[in-house]
Amino acid sequence: MASMEELKDIISKNLVQLRTQARLTQVQLAEMLNYSDKAVSKWERGEAIPDVRVLMQLAEIYGITVDDILKSEPSRKVRPKMNVAKKRLLISLLSVALVWFIATGLFMILFFVNSTAKYAYLVYLVAPFVSAVVGTVFSVKWGNALSNAICCTLIIFCGALLIHMFVRTFMDFTKIYFIYIVAGVFEILIILWFTFRYISKRRK
Repeated sequence: MASMEELKDIISKNLVQLRTQARLTQVQLAEMLNYSDKAVSKWERGEAIPDVRVLMQLAEIYGITVDDILKSEPSRKVRPKMNVAKKRLLISLLSVALVWFIATGLFMILFFVNSTAKYAYLVYLVAPFVSAVVGTVFSVKWGNALSNAICCTLIIFCGALLIHMFVRTFMDFTKIYFIYIVAGVFEILIILWFTFRYISKRRK
């Protein structure tokens, strides 16, 4: 059985080889893992070993098994990372497109019913909010801090617009514009939160 030092050397060597084959920089890989590039550099220099969760993420990214990372010689070559990235982007876009397809179907149904025809347009105000939620789900799973921040911003302001239009349509309340002030406050909190996370990761 390999000693801890030997295991560090094997893992570090394999991580460098796998990242090089996948044509990724340390910064790009770090963003995908939600770690700092300093952490990736430590793993590749053999100064630290990634935890099990990170090893599983790496195996998924490279299209191999965790066992391949621990072997002295990986038994498989990695899939080109670009193919995985394109696949994930395509899945995300198709999911958002499905939201708009469903919204269009609902719009048609509501538009041709006399009692709901004048409200049918509201479907297209709900669709951006739902799209932002769907985008956030995929961003949390596959994206990075920047995409997460953008998706959270879209949820806040699409939600504010949605509330504004529904109140304006169904209620006699003229001061609904304050909702954008509330959205702005939440946006500041989002910026502060992601800035804090970015600084924290840079210090790892």
